[in-house]
Order: sequence, then structure tokens, then C-alpha cells
Amino acid sequence: MTRLAILEYPDPRLRTRAQPVAHVDDELRKFVDDLFETMYAAKGIGLAATQVNVHKRVLVTDVSENHDQPLVFVNPEIIAKDCVGTMQEGCLSVPGYYEDVNRAQKIRVRALGRDGQPFEMDAEGLLAVCIQHEIDHLDGKLFVDYISELKRTRIRRKLEKEQRARADAPARPRQPAL
Repeated sequence: MTRLAILEYPDPRLRTRAQPVAHVDDELRKFVDDLFETMYAAKGIGLAATQVNVHKRVLVTDVSENHDQPLVFVNPEIIAKDCVGTMQEGCLSVPGYYEDVNRAQKIRVRALGRDGQPFEMDAEGLLAVCIQHEIDHLDGKLFVDYISELKRTRIRRKLEKEQRARADAPARPRQPAL
């Protein structure tokens, strides 16, 4: 498996709308494995293909504490929503920032699974919010789009400053392996 680079806001590639997947094959399943490895390594609970600059309608999630309930959604669509509530969200593409976002607390989602078979499932609470958050990524939308322009601008400027500082930092010489 391969760890993939996660794009960070305000990278314009995060605004690309993902295209539907025509069929699930071994190449897509390998990509799903890479998404999981990347998500777990980054200590996330969800990751959309758009976040790693692959513009296919694929997302993975695992909201379990033991990372033992991985879920794959190919071409996901929400077919029902209920019980809007507020939950604090963060994002691997907006590292270090958390804001309250209003979303449905109960949803019904339709998608293809890792095996290419269609399924529907009900989700609520954190899982429902996570699925909606990741589908937003597939649509070119970020959780910061739900907050005020002032907060969004402040976050963008701080992240751009951090990104410039990382780019300007001198490369550290590699230490020889022992």
C-alpha cells in the first residue's frame, strides 16, 4: 500500500468536482487500500479521493475507535436526510482547525461497495456527518464553506503562511542509517 499526499486548503484542486466511477476493478480496490492507509496514518476518520488529487467519486471512512469498521463508498449519494444538528468538524485538508457545522444527524446513503455491488445504508451521528463531509469533498466543497467569510479568510491566510514557511525551510540533511 502507498501513503498518498493530502492536498491542503486553499489548494484549488480541492474545488474539483469528482467524476463517477464507471466500474469497480482491482486498480480501484488498490486505490481504496491506499486511501485507508493514508487516512489511518493521518489519524483521520474519513478521506475522499479529491483530497489526494484523484477526482473520482470514492470515499472511505472508519469512525470506530479501534479502526476496525472500514467503509467504502463508490459513487455515493444521499437519498434521505433528517434531524439537523450542529457538530464540530475538522478536516485533513484544513489541518488544525475545527468549527461548528450544521448537518443532518441521520441520513440514508446509496453507493457501490468495494466489491462493486450496490447497497444502501442508514447512518447517524458521527458517521452521518462524516459521510456528508466527504461527499462535500467529492463535490468540490469544504467544511470552511459553512462558516463565515471572516473565519474562512483567517484560516486560509494562516494555512498559506504555514505552507510558505514549510516551502522556505531548508532541507535537513539525511542522517546515515545505522
